[in-house]
Amino acid sequence: MKKILKSKFAMSVITRLAAAYIWFVHKSVRWKVINGEIPNQYMKEGKPFLMAFWHGRLFLMAELIPSYARLTVMISQHGDGELIARTVKYLGVDSIRGSSSKGGVPALKEMLKLLKRNRIAVITPDGPRGPRMHAQDGVVGIAAMSGVPVIPVSFATTRTKHLSSWDRFALAAPFGKGVLVWGDPIYVPRKDENGSFELAKKQIEDSLNFVTQESDRLCGLTPVEPASIEKQEERVVS
Repeated sequence: MKKILKSKFAMSVITRLAAAYIWFVHKSVRWKVINGEIPNQYMKEGKPFLMAFWHGRLFLMAELIPSYARLTVMISQHGDGELIARTVKYLGVDSIRGSSSKGGVPALKEMLKLLKRNRIAVITPDGPRGPRMHAQDGVVGIAAMSGVPVIPVSFATTRTKHLSSWDRFALAAPFGKGVLVWGDPIYVPRKDENGSFELAKKQIEDSLNFVTQESDRLCGLTPVEPASIEKQEERVVS
């Protein structure tokens, strides 16, 4: 697979097919948006915010957000990052390459510049390697420095299959019904006083887990659970 992805032609074909499939799934599903009033108002008015969802819900997000919204997503420099970046580009979404573990500082600076230009910055707080559904510090840092709110979001469809990958990637099939569930805006203080950053991170994590599990429940799926930290540490060590 790695050899195939090194081919520019193969990469182009795969990412175009992936983008086409994502577009088709989105168009064939009957969608219901829950608690979307505030983020929709932000998008219509061109106000910046940090859109956050778990890594396992990457699949349809580029298509589920209105085309007039100006999105830029932070994508890791690891393995499948190039594949994802090229795919979302075909769907009209820009990307910045970097993560908490590699290329983080330049990506962070670029994200802050974009937020100042009233763009919507997209981040997966448990990416690129997990542990699943546990927020890392990056989302809190960007929110604190930019002053913009974090708005959690997730999706599910009645024809979604959760893969056995570390993030339990939600792969949706065409047709059926789907929901896009938004959380309320979360503001992070500019300064870390009395453990405020840790509290904000916990609030973001709890809200993300709620909207993610709620979207699964509404579609009749068994909700995905956060990874056990102990098991994740064992997997990394081994």
